[in-house]
Amino acid sequence: MKKDFIEEVTWRGMVHDLMPGTQEHLNEAPRAAYVGIDPTADSLHIGHLVGVMMLRHFQLAGHKPVALVGGATGMIGDPSGKSQERNLLDEDTLRHNQNALKNQLSKFLDFKTKDENSAILVNNYDWMKDFSFLDFIRDVGKHITVNYMMSKDSVKKRLSSESKDGMSFTEFTYQLVQGYDFLHLYRTQDCSLQMGGSDQWGNITTGTELIRRIDQGKGFALTCPLITKADGTKFGKTATGNIWLDPEKTSPYKFYQYWINTSDEDAEKFIKIFTFLSKDDVESLVKSHKEQPHLRALQSKLADEITEAVHSKEALEKAKEASQVLFGKSTEEDLAKLDEATFLDVFEGVPLKELSKDLLKTEFDMIAALSAETDFLKSNGEARRALKENSISVNKTKVGLDYVLTETDLINGKYVLINKGKKNTYLIKFD
Repeated sequence: MKKDFIEEVTWRGMVHDLMPGTQEHLNEAPRAAYVGIDPTADSLHIGHLVGVMMLRHFQLAGHKPVALVGGATGMIGDPSGKSQERNLLDEDTLRHNQNALKNQLSKFLDFKTKDENSAILVNNYDWMKDFSFLDFIRDVGKHITVNYMMSKDSVKKRLSSESKDGMSFTEFTYQLVQGYDFLHLYRTQDCSLQMGGSDQWGNITTGTELIRRIDQGKGFALTCPLITKADGTKFGKTATGNIWLDPEKTSPYKFYQYWINTSDEDAEKFIKIFTFLSKDDVESLVKSHKEQPHLRALQSKLADEITEAVHSKEALEKAKEASQVLFGKSTEEDLAKLDEATFLDVFEGVPLKELSKDLLKTEFDMIAALSAETDFLKSNGEARRALKENSISVNKTKVGLDYVLTETDLINGKYVLINKGKKNTYLIKFD
């Protein structure tokens, strides 16, 4: 028996606003629903994942998910939640981004099933590009009053005294373009539900209004809460920017670390939203976590599930191995397994000194490595004392005063990792 979609996303905390009658409409027959995705980059970031998860739950419930890449709307820019206009993109860039996004979406949505609920990807540029301005204002614009458009929160905020820049006519028309998308998909895909973040409610209901006024039909709306973190920092952001699904933009190690470092309060919320674990499994995990929070079972399971889903089981294992290098007992062999990108991610922010590889052809001893050539320690005397106290390691192996670095010590052909005790880590890069 297929799950009740609304019940499923409700217990997971993924419903903010729901148009009356939506649940009954979905339970009558298989339906189609869409989520719009911004194509301004060639990768999704984890902020997109809530909408993607909703589409996946929709498909698992026997319905048809439609992922809409906003090629046309991406050329305008949605004013919702924004304080200024975004850059506009050309068609070649949009097409490249669309193909990249489909590859990532296919890890969650089944585009190849022979069933009627196979996922599809559409681009609103395909039906908007030949729409003339005169046709649009005649066939669409005349059905929605300016009063109706001005009543939307996304418009009000941009026109308020708080906004210095005001709002361009281009952005003002955004809700009409998005509303027309819903009408177009209602006609061509029998799509009767649009889902999105809670900041999209105004745009979505403009679509239901167009369906009602132009086609005398009935469209439905569902929004999910905008994800927030308990500490007030922005979800999906770090000091270096977005957490991307593309491993070239955010390595699987950094991706895994983002989730494993989630607070207890957030982990309890996120494990419902970002995994497909059953309600019983989630409740059991939450219960055991509260009994032994120091084991961080919730964070571990969350990080495992989402990293494997986005990347792969192999990438997850490598990320966990890399985590052990920094936080657990690891060996020189463990270090050697790390590719250079992951190695640098693991030791990001560690004091690093770049030296010429020619130095390794001389007697490059540990005094040079710790002090004379690097200034990691304040003096040669401090370096000598640390070596005599047996507190220095090279690539996780203890060394003494007589140790000499050679090319055989190089990780990835260029790095040497030095530890002083458990808390002090240094890197030398030999080029």
